[in-house]
Amino acid sequence: MEGAALLADALSRINAILHRALEGAPAEMLCRMPAPHANSMAWLAWHLTRVQDDHMSDLAGQPELWTSGGWHARFGMKPNDEETGQGHTFEEVAAFKVDSPDLLLAYQDAVFARSKAYLARVRPADLDHVLDEPQYDPMPTVGVRLVSIVADNTQHAGQAIYLRGLFEAKRWTRA
Repeated sequence: MEGAALLADALSRINAILHRALEGAPAEMLCRMPAPHANSMAWLAWHLTRVQDDHMSDLAGQPELWTSGGWHARFGMKPNDEETGQGHTFEEVAAFKVDSPDLLLAYQDAVFARSKAYLARVRPADLDHVLDEPQYDPMPTVGVRLVSIVADNTQHAGQAIYLRGLFEAKRWTRA
C-alpha cells in the first residue's frame, strides 16, 4: 500500500468513528459540554472537519468547501475560511449548536469525499514536496501535513466517541 492510500484509509476510519459517535445522538447530547471548559461532540466534529477541509483544500489548490459549497450558510455562520475553531474561547464553543447530527455528518462526508479524491492523485514523490511555510523549521512536506491532519482528526474523533460513551454510560468492551 502506498503512503497516500494508507492516509486515505486512516481518514476513512476517522469518518466511520465520527458516524458511530454522532448518528442518532439528540441535539442535547451533541451540544453538551461535559465540563464548563470542555468541547462538545458537535464542536469537535465541526472543528475536525474544518481542519480537514482547510488543510486538504490548501494542498489540493482548491477553494474550501466551507465557503465554496455553502456549508458556512447551512451552519448559520459567516463565509470565513479562516474560521476553523482554532483559538475558540469556551464561550464560542458553548455557543456552537446543531439540531441533529445530520448537518455535521453531511459536511464531514463531503470533505472526506474530496480528501479521498485528492489522495487518489497523490504520487509517492508528492509526499516529499516541501511546503512554503517558513514559519516552521523545518518547513513541512506534503506528507508531514497529511499526517498532521490524520493526527488532529483522530484525536478529535476519539474525543467525540468517548463523550458518546460517557453520556450513554456504555461499555465498549465485554464485561
